[in-house]
Amino acid sequence: MGNLTGKTALVTGASRGIGRAVAERLAGDGALVAVHYATSAQAAARVASGIKERGGSAFTVQAALGVPGDVDTLFTGLETGLKEHNDGRMELDILVNNAGIMGGSAPEETTPEQFDRLVAVNAKAPFFVIQRALRAMPDGGRIVNISSGLTRFANPQEIAYAMTKSAVEMLALHYAKHLGPRGITVNSVAPGITRNSNPIFDQPQVVEQLAALSVFNRVGEPSDVADVVAFLASDEARWITGAFIDSSGGTLAN
Repeated sequence: MGNLTGKTALVTGASRGIGRAVAERLAGDGALVAVHYATSAQAAARVASGIKERGGSAFTVQAALGVPGDVDTLFTGLETGLKEHNDGRMELDILVNNAGIMGGSAPEETTPEQFDRLVAVNAKAPFFVIQRALRAMPDGGRIVNISSGLTRFANPQEIAYAMTKSAVEMLALHYAKHLGPRGITVNSVAPGITRNSNPIFDQPQVVEQLAALSVFNRVGEPSDVADVVAFLASDEARWITGAFIDSSGGTLAN
């Protein structure tokens, strides 16, 4: 603990689920965390206040992603928060691109509008968030993109979603080479079935079926993924970049 003391981090989509767990873990390791949210202001505020209650540092940042002006809105809020909470230091050491939306439509029912929305939020936004973040990121920074096990595990209901997550993995591969001279690492973390607010996780029989997909015979917890992200954000992961990290609990081994 404390290995990120003095570092700053931005976690997109941090008001719930994996993003929340990542924000809490990075703050627990000493980072000042910007908790991004799109619409859930109260949920994000609870994440930030919980971090502070445990002795960490955090503030919230609002921005709807996948719409015109999204990156400007996000980084204006980030810069305001850093000025207030970071003694004037404006550098961003860690970026976690976690925010995303799923499709949930059969391929023959997916509309062009739905497809465009998935691309805008899941692929376009991370690209331009990274582009803007690099202005403020010092050498030796860390970028972690949350992908999905669905880039390796077929689910026809999520073809468009999986396509966008494959794009996120390409961000890591190609940016890793581009940013290598600056010592900035860029990696992808691919969760499997992870417990969230979806009502299906309140159904024991469904959870049992989902758990069977993992070699550990359980569904993932957000903290399982957050621990992997925290490692990649640390100095211990300095020799890992451009990597695809399977964080699916062995689902991809089945």
